[in-house]
Amino acid sequence: MKLGAFSISLSVKDLNTSKEFYEKLGFQAFAGSMEQHYLIMKNDNALIGLFQGMFQGNILTFNPGWDESAKNTENFDDIRKIQKQLKNSGLTLTSEADEKTEGPASVMLTDPDGNVILLDQHRKKS
Repeated sequence: MKLGAFSISLSVKDLNTSKEFYEKLGFQAFAGSMEQHYLIMKNDNALIGLFQGMFQGNILTFNPGWDESAKNTENFDDIRKIQKQLKNSGLTLTSEADEKTEGPASVMLTDPDGNVILLDQHRKKS
């Protein structure tokens, strides 16, 4: 199962304070904006999403079809194929992709410790 690029999405209290903190760790803003209340910060192939007021708790995020620079990968598993594999393995999904569609979609599940996992596909499989 190819899950794609990995990042952690952090729910932050103050976007600017968090941005400055992660800049001191060598991260630079890669996507998003202060006006949109989120930034994707990058340090080499490590990604951290900083989100103010968008959700509670932190989320482990995977992006099928993307690498860590948000560039399309040639070979990847479509989110619907991943969803089927997860369900066949007995996992319970908290949200599902519509299997009748193609292209962008997402799936969510929660690990045994309550950590939310988001599989978020942004493009159609060729």
